[in-house]
Amino acid sequence: MYAIILAALLSFQTSSVQGTWVNIDDETGVEKSEITLYVENGKLYGKIERLLLPEDQGKVCEKCKGKEKNQPIEGLIIVKGLVKDGEVWTDGKILDPANGKSYDCTIKLDDSNTLNVRGYLGFSFIGRSQVWKRKV
Repeated sequence: MYAIILAALLSFQTSSVQGTWVNIDDETGVEKSEITLYVENGKLYGKIERLLLPEDQGKVCEKCKGKEKNQPIEGLIIVKGLVKDGEVWTDGKILDPANGKSYDCTIKLDDSNTLNVRGYLGFSFIGRSQVWKRKV
């Protein structure tokens, strides 16, 4: 009985976008950071937990605007206010700490351990995608 409940809980967790993910640079293929995605008041948010490259340790968001300017990148909330629409999270923003710009964003599970994250301006076909892998 407990094995069935545990299997159901694990299945739910891996079919959800919630959890910790490793983002992979779409240009270099290098793992850059660990990001925790969580739902708060029905909306999806994501916080950078840890920068993985030694040269990124201790960096601040120099190019960000407003309250994020010069804040440590570790701990920065970069995914903001996405809402679930079927199998996709959309209608929110994602912040790129490298250039300080915010983009419209959609997030979709490709499979239980692969996330497709797309940032764009205006039209989703004009943008860029990253693959994030679930941290196990």
